[in-house]
Amino acid sequence: MLPGVRPGALSGIHNLSARDSGDHSQSTHPSPRASHWDGNSASELPAAFAPLNLPPPEEYFQRKVALISGITGQDGSYLTEFLLEKGYTVHGIIRRSSSFNTGRLHHLYEDQHERPNKFHLHYGDLTDSTALVFLMARILPTEVYNLGAQSHVKVSFSLAEYTADVDAIGTLRLLDAIRTCGLTKHCRFYQASTSELYGLVQEVPQSETTPFYPRSPYGVAKLYAYWITVNYREAYGMYAVNGILFNHESPRRGRTFVTRKITRAVAEIYEKKQACLWLGNLDAQRDWGHANDYIEGMWLMLQGQGLPEEPPTDFVLATGETHPVREFVEKAFGVVGIKLAWSGSGLDEEARDVNTGKVVVKIDPQYFRPAEVELLLGNPAKAERMLGWKRKVNFEDLVKEMVEADLTAVRNFVEDQN
Repeated sequence: MLPGVRPGALSGIHNLSARDSGDHSQSTHPSPRASHWDGNSASELPAAFAPLNLPPPEEYFQRKVALISGITGQDGSYLTEFLLEKGYTVHGIIRRSSSFNTGRLHHLYEDQHERPNKFHLHYGDLTDSTALVFLMARILPTEVYNLGAQSHVKVSFSLAEYTADVDAIGTLRLLDAIRTCGLTKHCRFYQASTSELYGLVQEVPQSETTPFYPRSPYGVAKLYAYWITVNYREAYGMYAVNGILFNHESPRRGRTFVTRKITRAVAEIYEKKQACLWLGNLDAQRDWGHANDYIEGMWLMLQGQGLPEEPPTDFVLATGETHPVREFVEKAFGVVGIKLAWSGSGLDEEARDVNTGKVVVKIDPQYFRPAEVELLLGNPAKAERMLGWKRKVNFEDLVKEMVEADLTAVRNFVEDQN
């Protein structure tokens, strides 16, 4: 059963505008006079609505309160655990249709006696500006992590408008909610960008300076989100950063994503509950890391990059190595002792189990994208240098962990909600 909304810890902070308190002289965000403001003067931009009587940012940040959109997804569940271990109070935005059992969120909520009043879930949606402003004003977060998105690339071709509304304009709504609530200097913002921004890659490997060329409605929507984050950083002095994360996977990955589709199918084929795995482009190459490694990088981006005088900036998180889908398939089957023999080509290519002769992998045209992204390979040098971040789990161990987790799930008749 989903929990109700719980208010954040607002100790020492008064949610009062100068007008409400009767003291007009104390407003730190005076509204411009309508008769004089022409809408162009940077010095007379419209003030935030209902400014709060907040302590200085240094004191405010000591509260360690995080707000996460997309908290029920793979990254959201790992980030929640990570922040709770660091003593944060964590608030998550969930949609009415969200699966509360995704990842370990259900267990975290049930185990609140271990961390009283540290984990809260609130109904909301990135398509609802009013809800976002309400939550921002009520929770008063010190850090906002925007992980929420329609994140399936192939699906974005079918739901292009919805993807734009959530992934692009949803980011704008969150940024505007921060500004509307007068938290421009009191809240740090992380935007989950993606390697899909590079699309038809202009250089190999891809870094923070590589030109973008998205090849899907998802990538295009994320491109808007990237640049609106940069724009609000530059226009309003917000601490807002983009984390351009290359593919990161785990046993918590949704089953519609190719890596999890592969590992679940391998487990079910091994347990004789499925006959064959159907895939699309086997030659697409990706830079695959473990999601749990990337969570620390997200957090580090909001802690100040090295020295206080260094301004917020954007980072690539990646492993620096790339592998084709075909290799992922071979490694996954190898975990259960199945060796593959490939035959045919193009749409007729297939793979047989060497021991049994049975076809266990075939190609289905429906899984090809209208515009393919053939190669993604990230250069994490900047993050390694400035954040001290480096991935820990290698490719082989990632595949092994995912297959073994799915084997356990299949044997115990566990169906996740993704």
